[in-house]
This record gives sequence, C-alpha cells and structure tokens, in this order.
Amino acid sequence: MNKALLNPEVQNFISEHLFEDLSKLILKGSPFPYISSQEIGVQISGKKKAKLKLPIWFNSENILYPPNLNLEQTSSEKTAKYKASLISGEKLIDLTGGFGIDSYFFAEKFTQLTYCELNPELFEIATHNFKIFGAENINAFQGNGIEFLKTSEDHFDWIYLDPSRRDEHGGKVFHMNQCTPDISGNLQMLFERSENIMLKTSPLLDLKAGIIELKQVSEIHIVAVNSDVKELLWILKKGYQGEVEIKTIDFQKSENQLFETKFSNNQSEVPLSLPLKYLYEPNPVIMKSGMFRELAVQTNTLKLHSNSHLFTSETMKKFPGRIFEVFDMVPFNKKLLKQSLKVKKANITTRNFPKSVEVLRQELKIRDGGNSYLFFTTNLKNEKIVLVCKKISAKTQISDNDD
Repeated sequence: MNKALLNPEVQNFISEHLFEDLSKLILKGSPFPYISSQEIGVQISGKKKAKLKLPIWFNSENILYPPNLNLEQTSSEKTAKYKASLISGEKLIDLTGGFGIDSYFFAEKFTQLTYCELNPELFEIATHNFKIFGAENINAFQGNGIEFLKTSEDHFDWIYLDPSRRDEHGGKVFHMNQCTPDISGNLQMLFERSENIMLKTSPLLDLKAGIIELKQVSEIHIVAVNSDVKELLWILKKGYQGEVEIKTIDFQKSENQLFETKFSNNQSEVPLSLPLKYLYEPNPVIMKSGMFRELAVQTNTLKLHSNSHLFTSETMKKFPGRIFEVFDMVPFNKKLLKQSLKVKKANITTRNFPKSVEVLRQELKIRDGGNSYLFFTTNLKNEKIVLVCKKISAKTQISDNDD
C-alpha cells in the first residue's frame, strides 16, 4: 500500500476526477512523481463503486480501496448490515476478512472481533480503514485464518467465513470443496472452536446439496438487492438435527420483501388454477428457495402449472414478487396472436414455455418496453397461452392490501 495516496493533494485529485473517463486519465500519466497513474486509477475506480455499494466508506475521508476484483467480491453495506443483524455475542472471528466490510459491521454487535486475511495488501488496506473508523475492538491477523484458528486457544461465540470462489487461474467456482478454504473438510475443527458458524456461499449452490454436505444447518438466508440475488447464507449449529428454516429477503427501493418457511423436498402438491384476475411472479429469492407450495399456502394463491412458477388469485394478495392484473388470455397461435394482440411494444416474460423471449420478439415483431406485459406460459391443461397484463405498482399494492 502506497501511503502517499493519503496525501491531501492526492485525495483531492481523486475526488475531483471521480467521474472522468478513467482510461484517458491513466494515459495522461500521474501528476505526482511518487504515485503511479495505475495506483490513482484503482482509488478512483474503487471510490466510484463505493458511492452506491459502500456509502459510509464513500463519505469518509482518507479511505483506501483495493483492486476492482476484491471490491466486486466484497459485501455491500446493505447485505453486511443484514448479516450483522442476525447474530451477536462476545467474540467473533472472521476467517476470510477481505476488504473488511462484514468485519466492520459484525464488530458493532460483538465485544471483540478477530479479523483474518491472507492477502497482505488487502490486510493493510482494511486495517487502515478500521483505524479511520475508530473500530478499536477489532484484532487483526495477517495470514491463513484456518491455520490461525487451529493454533488459537480462544473459543468463539461465532465463526464467519466467506470462502474465495475463484480457482488458481482466476475462474469462478461454486461447490464448497472447490472454494478456499474448504469448509466441509474443516467443519469438525471449526465446531471445536465454536458452537455457531455463519457461512456465505455462491448464490448458485443448490440448497438440498448444501444441507446434505454441511449436515448441521439450522437456517438458510437468501438475500437480494433490487431483485438481484447477492448472497446465500448458512447458519450452522453444532449438533443441530432439526428442520431447516428458509428465510428470504429482497431489499427493494419501496419495500423489503420477506418470506419465511421450513425447507421441504416435497413441492409437487401445489393447488392449480386457470388464470384468474391477478397474476403473481415470485421474486428471485423465492425462485432460488424453490419453496413454491409453502408460498401458495402463505399467500393464499394458486399455481398456473406445476412447472410454470406463476401464481394467480381472484382478489389481490400480498405477495413477495411482482403483481399484475390480467386483462386477456390468448391461446398461443402465431397467426392469431398477430391479429389479436395488436401491440408493437411490450415487456415479455416466458415461464415453462418452449420459445425464448428473443425468438418471440422476432416472430411477433414486438419491441421491448412500454406498459404492457405479456406472459408466455403453460396452463394446467398443458396448453400454451399468452396472458396480457398490466403491472400493479408497489404503492397500489400497499394501499389495496391496507384496505
């Protein structure tokens, strides 16, 4: 870490050029003989990304940022705060501290936090920022967190891990035994040091496979921001053999959509119906959970088809996802559709349908956008249909449900 980056004139230069073309700026060269243009570029790029992802960092002075790859892999403030809201205690150890976002928010809930990071540069940047924030209850260790824990005589209330999901060539990996560190291979040792473990994995990891591999799972949290699934969190309790709680949250601008249930392998017995007045599309965290039967029961809705993952009802229900009013239902026939739809512009979604959105747009000559929503799907009679809908705003949903 080049500490000259903290010089006032350098910090001012970074702020003044924050939204300029970075590639052109780097080509001009650095105006400071003791700092390269590449080093300045990393800080400008990092601070620019932090404006939305890490507003506390962005709005603080003398913060240092790591390279883009490290910043992309780190939690956002929103998801880090959510994780910290789930647990508390005396001692927590973060074995894969990274840029330190999670550690910083965990430290607000624990008396003492131990931050471990293998990468020396990342360690130096994170610990510098901890000092800027006055996080005095964070003890830092530079090195392999697993090896540190093996030799530690401390017992922790919680262990947190966010294993690296990159292989030795920089490619993405998803399975736990491919990540660094290997969680399943170290699980016994981890439970010797703590009764409680929080683990962050790839959002692509299959829930059933994770439950089987980790065995002592008490909760799974699926977290999205603006309907983009960001994190899959596993709460492990030593010796736990009970049912697994599934908790999903989608942080949206207008509201936070929550859904909770128990994990179940049996999702086939969902009541079906032909399309009614309202159509519901589950948000991505619900889709990830796969808990469609429980969703139908809790929301008092019916499914269009066992494989369509679209729901319907005659009266509007509170639902974790998008809600639409159905104005028309048309059998899927290309010639008839061109005559009956009479739309040149629409938002198209396919669910359990053999043709892609791109192919349908080309065949029906429909451009993207507008206020019309077309759902191409399959009904309970295995008929291909098109539902012509209008999206119901979040404000309307809230007011109608309040009534």
